[in-house]
Amino acid sequence: MKICMFTNTYLPHVGGVARSVSFFTEDLRAMGHDVLVVAPTFPNEGDEEEKSAEISNDEDMVLRVPALQNFNGSDFSVRIPLPFIIDEKIDEFAPDLIHSHHPFLLGDAAMRAAKYRDLPLVFTHHTLYEKYTHYVSSKSDAMKRFAINLSTEYANMCCRVIAPSESVARMLRKRGVETPVEELPTGVDIRFFANGSGDNFRQELSIPQDAFLVGHLGRLAFEKNLDYLTHAVVEFLKNHSNAGFLVVGSGPSEEDILEIFEENGVSDRLFMAGKLTGQALSDAYHAMDLFVFSSRSETQGMVLVEAMAAGKPVIALDASGAREVVEDGENGRLLPAETPAEEFAETIKKAAEDPDLLKKWADKAFETSRHFSREVCATRLLGIYVETIKEHDASKGKEDLDIWDDLLRSIKVEWELLSEKAAAVASIMKSDDHAQEVELD
Repeated sequence: MKICMFTNTYLPHVGGVARSVSFFTEDLRAMGHDVLVVAPTFPNEGDEEEKSAEISNDEDMVLRVPALQNFNGSDFSVRIPLPFIIDEKIDEFAPDLIHSHHPFLLGDAAMRAAKYRDLPLVFTHHTLYEKYTHYVSSKSDAMKRFAINLSTEYANMCCRVIAPSESVARMLRKRGVETPVEELPTGVDIRFFANGSGDNFRQELSIPQDAFLVGHLGRLAFEKNLDYLTHAVVEFLKNHSNAGFLVVGSGPSEEDILEIFEENGVSDRLFMAGKLTGQALSDAYHAMDLFVFSSRSETQGMVLVEAMAAGKPVIALDASGAREVVEDGENGRLLPAETPAEEFAETIKKAAEDPDLLKKWADKAFETSRHFSREVCATRLLGIYVETIKEHDASKGKEDLDIWDDLLRSIKVEWELLSEKAAAVASIMKSDDHAQEVELD
């Protein structure tokens, strides 16, 4: 089978979507299938003066295209015009199916590539886009509606939609997605994460070998609910002198975490490892005794599965992504979403003081991780492709494009009106020394 994947993020970018596309591409190729990836050229790669699209590596079959940004630095609902050479390369590749990983930018290009060629289009809804609109327009309910409407309408123009978790699948159906939705998480390399040296990692970061180490891994950003998690861990550490907190990752919330630890006098037990890859990443998981997670914006729990593959139980809040991985009382604890930070801290305390319980959870955690292996997930994805191709009806392709173009035009108008209102408010606030915070309608 020949599959063409369109994605707004890909290697060398490090992130959940880039990793998902990379893993599935590698695994499908290992199964004997051809995969062409269409992805942006990032600012730090290649010749800065090169303006045309190019195949960056014939062996890897990655088609790089210029990346255009708009809407105050966001990627929201902006089309990348495809040069003729890209159409030519796709025709030369002759895919059996198009797989889009975003509803905008290259997602728009994916839809056009599929509809013009009467090919089936599969869309993976990786992200709760409305959770990230604060990067574009703070306190804008309108932007949230745009994000939800755009992704919903896009999904309804595809042949199949893939949801990374059952929680997301239910949400999409509730929002009005009528296209068949399949639950399929990104697979995790279980063998890789099962092997690591926690002792060596602790030694490198000067973490006492006998300390009870609570760990967290992920992007350090507002939407990850890290203020809550940091306060919960600090509360636990204040009553447990032989315990520490290992944080793996980077992002804008890093300074906030440091500040909270300093304010509470436990900064000497905070270990910030930064962003890790390769063996160091696996070693970091193995250095932990317990993994904690409080994000409520995830579509799947990849880092939870990685931790469990390393034999680490998890304490998390009940939210999409986490509830599909954590079995309360079996491989960790899944606490109600509104659990106070003090109660989260008490749950960590009970786990730390009961080695037998931790061992029971750890054994079950590793067993859980096997259900999310890359081999299992890639085989399921291939089955979705086969079924989609078999059921594909090409008759409504051009009609869908007309509907899609109308939707983009209406969103553009709404955005321009919103931008004008925001500019007017900013002007008023700038001239008023006592301006108060303004909520946009």
